[in-house]
Amino acid sequence: MTAQPQPLAPAPAAEIKAEMARVLRCEAAALEMLAGGLEDSAAEAVRLIRAAPGRVIVTGMGKSGHVARKIAATFASTGTPAQFVHPAEASHGDLGMIAAGDVVLAISNSGETAELADLVTYSRRFSIPLIAVTKVPGSSLGRQADVILRLPDAPEACPMGRAPTSSTTASMALGDALAVVLMTERGFKEESFHAYHPGGRLGAQLLTVRALMHSGAELPVLAPQTPMGEGIIEITAKGFGTAAVIEDGRLIGIITDGDLRRHLAGLMEKRADEIATLSPTTIAPDALASEALALMNARKISALFAVSESGEVEGLIHIHDCLRAGVA
Repeated sequence: MTAQPQPLAPAPAAEIKAEMARVLRCEAAALEMLAGGLEDSAAEAVRLIRAAPGRVIVTGMGKSGHVARKIAATFASTGTPAQFVHPAEASHGDLGMIAAGDVVLAISNSGETAELADLVTYSRRFSIPLIAVTKVPGSSLGRQADVILRLPDAPEACPMGRAPTSSTTASMALGDALAVVLMTERGFKEESFHAYHPGGRLGAQLLTVRALMHSGAELPVLAPQTPMGEGIIEITAKGFGTAAVIEDGRLIGIITDGDLRRHLAGLMEKRADEIATLSPTTIAPDALASEALALMNARKISALFAVSESGEVEGLIHIHDCLRAGVA
């Protein structure tokens, strides 16, 4: 039976902090070595992935496998189709997940991970491009690869130099670098983020006004000559506390509850254009909902009309729409 390690007495806080700082500096140094030692193969890898009509198949064993999963997820969420394939499962049928048009990105610090052998052989047999992420270009993996992304020859942060630490940090950072460059190469924009991240806070932050606004029959709309008796009925029926005054299809003003109170004396004898606030604050339909919320908070108003560049009212967004969607 293997002897269990005997725990030491708790170290002072200063020693714990010093050791943690050493680990972080060790891994930071590995990243500096990686950044400073990038070769032309990095650009080759980006071009190879961009040109592939299929997916990036990211693979690795053990800690490299965990890193590979994260890299595949980052690729997929930033516009580069990707999938993690476990190398051991690949040998038992999952090789069928890899097809012509794909690119394999295999991670192995030593380049001698036995479980990768069948997957590497498969990629060679069917002419599927292979990118190797390894510290040893002359390893079994490196010799078979079409492109080698060399990891720095940096010490692991583990005191015994064995636990994958600096090497896995470098592998993950390299995956991030590939994904971010490919985002730029593919023209990935903010609106693309919402397509890939519809849930959670990021999705809410990237919602546009158009996605939340009310339109069509929901809009409270008045002609300039509308008597305010009718105008009040329209404002009340639509429930937004405001109405757009539109002439020749263009917004010329709005009427709010505040306007009604300011013109309370003789209100029923007046027309919509006589009490409307002219040149009101509006927002573009394709602006972010977070911008609309910030504008409403700054102006201390509860609703904004979404107006096109030509002045046509396309919708209305209410502060409650933003809050319900989680926009903050």
